[in-house]
Amino acid sequence: MTLIHPATSPKLLIGASMVIGVVLMGVIGPLCWDTTLARVGTSPLNLPPAWMMGGDRAHPFGTESNGRDILAVVITGAPRSLRVGLIAAGVGMLTGILLGCTAGLFGGWVDNLIRTVTDAVLTIPSLAILIVISAYVRTVEIDTMALILSLFAWPAPTRLIRAQVLTLRERGYIRMARLSGASSLAIILTEMIPNMLPYLASSLTGNISGAILAATSLEALGLGPTRIPTLGMTIFYAIRSSAIIRGMWWWWGFPILVLIVIFTGLFLIAIGLDEIANPRLRQAVTSDK
Repeated sequence: MTLIHPATSPKLLIGASMVIGVVLMGVIGPLCWDTTLARVGTSPLNLPPAWMMGGDRAHPFGTESNGRDILAVVITGAPRSLRVGLIAAGVGMLTGILLGCTAGLFGGWVDNLIRTVTDAVLTIPSLAILIVISAYVRTVEIDTMALILSLFAWPAPTRLIRAQVLTLRERGYIRMARLSGASSLAIILTEMIPNMLPYLASSLTGNISGAILAATSLEALGLGPTRIPTLGMTIFYAIRSSAIIRGMWWWWGFPILVLIVIFTGLFLIAIGLDEIANPRLRQAVTSDK
């Protein structure tokens, strides 16, 4: 069976290129464009994109009813959406690694307790709870929203990692490590986690996508940060100002397009990592070649 090298996975390369492109837009964009135009009242109102009748080259993506430049909003908002996803998914993944490894390695009542709590949290309608929590938080910042989302980002990684640990702990090299006197922490850090890296990376990518989707959903309901521009809050303002009825497609269209690029890139990365980690997919891909 031939192992797929990451450099030969087209899905992984394409997905990573799309996500890196969004990141570079946030890094290089402020050097090429005045991002202060993302503030309220800094641009003319309701200008269409530059290639449409009535457009202005000074605002290539157009402007909206609050006097914001859409290009500046996209440049500043896209990296913030990724930041929310990274923080929320990162905290959830670290919690999942801790709980999943503990449950799978020790078993017994510890495993039963963690598994029961995890299954109980999975049954909770997370979006409804997040809406209630966000509504009661007075000042919502990017990091605050990410931490709120992380409250429900750990159950899925916990179940995945627990299942992997239950499989790995029966392997010969794990038993040899136990017989040699290695501690449980050393076994987890030096033996188990290195063997689970492709699974962890794939799970992290999926959690980032889920966290961005949840954050965008909250922002589209008006529960996101109001002081700084984000993609979700831009969509909220467009909905509140009836941009669809008024034909101002650029107000909501460009933020949605960037979100599609982010989600598609993360999805391709997850598939590519799954092909690397999953023996059945590796065999199917190599046989197709």
